[in-house]
Amino acid sequence: MRKILAPTLLLTAALFANSAQALDASGTPVVVTPLASRTETASGQPITLPQKNVQILVSAYQIAPGATLPVHKHPFPRYAYVEAGTLQVTNVETGKSNTYQTGDFIIEMIGQWHQAINIGADPVKLLVIDQVEEGTKNTVLRQ
Repeated sequence: MRKILAPTLLLTAALFANSAQALDASGTPVVVTPLASRTETASGQPITLPQKNVQILVSAYQIAPGATLPVHKHPFPRYAYVEAGTLQVTNVETGKSNTYQTGDFIIEMIGQWHQAINIGADPVKLLVIDQVEEGTKNTVLRQ
């Protein structure tokens, strides 16, 4: 197992190095551009993963201009890549807001009430990745 693990880790590190170039099987260059490297959520919490039966959920979101998402929180890690638009996310407990634009990577706060609004003129398009305990949801709406 260790004989396989070490080369695999080295290959993974090489593929994800800054502005890395790798080769596909035909020798054609493949450019890898890192988009984010974080150890904390948007509100400064350390990122921790579910401890059992992790399930990955991937979703595409489209949020119309002016739309406001309801106040909600996430019990597990949620990551989002902003494909288009401008989104403002506000922690309703602290009042602190972050604004995300096309190309930004969001590491959402965990267990803290927040809401988002599309503050731009165009739809916000997000690629969202959740890491949850199998069979659970990652959005809790405030009642």
